[in-house]
Amino acid sequence: MANNKALGTGGRKSDKDFKIRVKTAKGRKVASTKWLERQLNDPYVARARAEGYRSRAAFKIKEMNEKQKFFKRGSRVVDLGAAPGGWSQVAAAAVGSTDANPLVVGIDYLDMDPIPGVILFKKDFTEDDAPALLIEALGGHKVDLVMSDMAWPTTGHRATDHLRIVHLIEIAADFAIQVLAPGGAFVAKVFQGGTEHELLHMLKRHFATTFHVKPPSSRKDSAEAYLVAKGFKARPDDDEAGDSEA
Repeated sequence: MANNKALGTGGRKSDKDFKIRVKTAKGRKVASTKWLERQLNDPYVARARAEGYRSRAAFKIKEMNEKQKFFKRGSRVVDLGAAPGGWSQVAAAAVGSTDANPLVVGIDYLDMDPIPGVILFKKDFTEDDAPALLIEALGGHKVDLVMSDMAWPTTGHRATDHLRIVHLIEIAADFAIQVLAPGGAFVAKVFQGGTEHELLHMLKRHFATTFHVKPPSSRKDSAEAYLVAKGFKARPDDDEAGDSEA
């Protein structure tokens, strides 16, 4: 006879033991089926829906903020690669941004529905006039946090994809150095394979600390992580000045 105490539930499976299985429908690729199955079984997807966030990605910036304290009331924030808007939602609530006094501005080439307290632009950040547009939207004020969740669509060629994401990080970091107030912070999505040494060297000259984090809501089987740079230093006039200060 089975020992119900040993089984823990009298022989019944707990809710976490049940998993939704999705059959491959006609015309649906296997990869799409696996993605749908993963979404249906992802607790962060359910939490995002329940708490009114536009994506599970909202929890990544929330979890990072719990430890790193990025957001302070009254802080100004720029969100690069903002769609669908989860990070901007979190930022707006945390810094007290309102439609009357917007402190958060986001940009993405994808469509986004309006977010209270956030100025949103549908535009590719890599376009030459994009940085000036963001700066103008915040009235020319310096920024306390630049956050980037940007990523190119993958090609399937690992080396190419790595170079493309590093390029995005570089232009995001360059923008951050142009607009951050002293003490400000920069956070950007990266992928395993390493951040280029030149980029890290540059960030270390401009920030007090740099490190990588992988928040709990980032899927364990995902190669993504986040590069964090904190304590922005006043921008030196040239590279020689920056090296002498170090």
